[in-house]
Amino acid sequence: MKFKGVIFDLDGTLVNSLEDISDAMNTILQRLNYPTHSYDDYQYFIGSGLRNLVSKALPASNNTEREIEISFQNMITEYREICTLKTKPYNGIIELLDHLASQDFKLAVFSNKADELTKKIVAEIFPDYFHAAVGLSTESLKKPNPFEAIEISKSWNLKTDEILFVGDSDIDIQTATNAKMFPVGVSWGYRTKDELIATGAKLVLNNPSDLLEIL
Repeated sequence: MKFKGVIFDLDGTLVNSLEDISDAMNTILQRLNYPTHSYDDYQYFIGSGLRNLVSKALPASNNTEREIEISFQNMITEYREICTLKTKPYNGIIELLDHLASQDFKLAVFSNKADELTKKIVAEIFPDYFHAAVGLSTESLKKPNPFEAIEISKSWNLKTDEILFVGDSDIDIQTATNAKMFPVGVSWGYRTKDELIATGAKLVLNNPSDLLEIL
């Protein structure tokens, strides 16, 4: 099968956004006089959307739906202001995207980050590469639901098995599998290589340039 398109996860795959996300949430926790968390802790909070991250970061004793919702809204407000302050592409990503674009591959981003923030980060950091950038707008469509990935394939007039889905988490691999796309993990993100393989990744990249070998 000749692949014609690539859908990328954002956080932990294209960009290292750990510090900006962590800093925003810790700011909210500090305002509430709650314990904060280390970057290592946040590495395992990321992946299922920012609302889920807020729930994990709040103390168990203050984890009501109302508290989560208020803290989530405050976190989004804070994060919107700093979401590209420390966030940078991983080494080799720009070179990979340059190559893929030069070969006319269809390229998209599908993230569980809020749609507004996904589009903002992609527009500011990767202004010229992606045909689509889709984030979370409806909770029911959150990865590993493959709906948005399949919609991207339809917009490209491609079969799903002509598309690689590249991500750093078990959720990304599950999304690829559910969409019947080729699941590719990356070892530089927020999960381990073993976790990705156990979930069903058919390939785990150690460097962005490794992707070119299967294309």
